[in-house]
Amino acid sequence: MERAIAHFQVEHWPTELAADCITLAFDERHRRRIRLSTDGGEDILLDLPKAIAMAHGDGLRISDGRWMAVRAAPEPLLEIRCQTPLALLRTAWHLGNRHLPTDVTADRLRIRPDHVIEAMLRGMGAQVEHITAPFQPEGGAYDGQDGGHAHSHSYDHDHDHNHEH
Repeated sequence: MERAIAHFQVEHWPTELAADCITLAFDERHRRRIRLSTDGGEDILLDLPKAIAMAHGDGLRISDGRWMAVRAAPEPLLEIRCQTPLALLRTAWHLGNRHLPTDVTADRLRIRPDHVIEAMLRGMGAQVEHITAPFQPEGGAYDGQDGGHAHSHSYDHDHDHNHEH
């Protein structure tokens, strides 16, 4: 079985060279090591140095030199729209305040179905529709995505702390 040994974000790999695709739901795209089946039926061992949150369009380098494209699988979602940009911004704030993974665009938000959140959103005046679509929520501010290359930062500092009270 071939191994997927490196991950590259969409803009950092030759997408035209994709030999096959691996279609995964959002939760399935955050992995380090797992057996996967490509859309073409080939079994591949995902074998990365660390867990990566893969996004739609990212690429995996296979041990035999081939490339595989990562695709986001359609899944049940709530699509949220509002009458004004300010209302959409307020809605996004409320979702973020609850730490909900949210797919964000200029005119809509998408989250996983949750009847309590759905009722809250409708109570705020949002239009909520049940859909099936790929889910690619925003990464967090501390995601640590490195664009397919490894590097480290050193923030060494020495100083005394006085903790007398």
